Amino acid sequence: MINWRILRLSLVVGTLLLALGIPRSLLAAELADIKRRGHIIVAVKDNFRPLGFIDNEGNLVGLEIDLARRLAEELFGDREAVVFQPVGNQDRLKVVLDDRVDLAIARVTATPSRRRIVDFSPYYYLDGTSLVTKNPLIQSTTELTRATIAVLEGSATIAVIRHNLPNARLIGVKSYEEALNVLEIEKADAFAGDRSLLAGWVQEYPDYKLLPQRLSGDPLSIVMPKGLQYESLRQEVDRAIARWRESGWLQERIEFWGLP
Repeated sequence: MINWRILRLSLVVGTLLLALGIPRSLLAAELADIKRRGHIIVAVKDNFRPLGFIDNEGNLVGLEIDLARRLAEELFGDREAVVFQPVGNQDRLKVVLDDRVDLAIARVTATPSRRRIVDFSPYYYLDGTSLVTKNPLIQSTTELTRATIAVLEGSATIAVIRHNLPNARLIGVKSYEEALNVLEIEKADAFAGDRSLLAGWVQEYPDYKLLPQRLSGDPLSIVMPKGLQYESLRQEVDRAIARWRESGWLQERIEFWGLP
């Protein structure tokens, strides 16, 4: 069924673009235009191990980099037919909205508020809040009911920990480096954060362990622009994720990068 409201909105936007003299060729491309161009432009993280980061050889690697390369391989028969644009957290949606990239695969959680302005694929990884600790006696979050837990100041993690461990004492830190420091001097028993990031933490600092419980669920999805003109692109991305999941390739890459 045709969504006439969206169709009218698309026509209005197109008319405004023409009136402003902005050629459609400068906008985020439709699937046919991407294929004619010969490569896909993808916003990624380059400082978030193990999703997207620079390795010791200077290469951009990680689960989300693998997803982008696999998509390029399926679209063009060439896994190198992708241009990566590293972005900060504050720009992950903006580069899609500003038509500077075709997609964003940059640890973006699909939320209702974000769905109002961009489209999302099915999730490729279920992230969430977890904890790391160096204390060998702590094996579960149930042992942290009255512990001291470090959290990033102003983060959504605070509400999750207060809900699940209401009697824990929280210490605010401004960075992951500060969190590491308070753990090293035993000022805190554990650090709470995103499960994907903490997986990278224990890879870099093997003296730490990631507790098995996930205290919240945050689906990570590929970000795409809204609009009927991008329907073919959305369908292609959605089908690709379904294939990767069904074939087992997606789970294999998740395990390869040490994600729980």
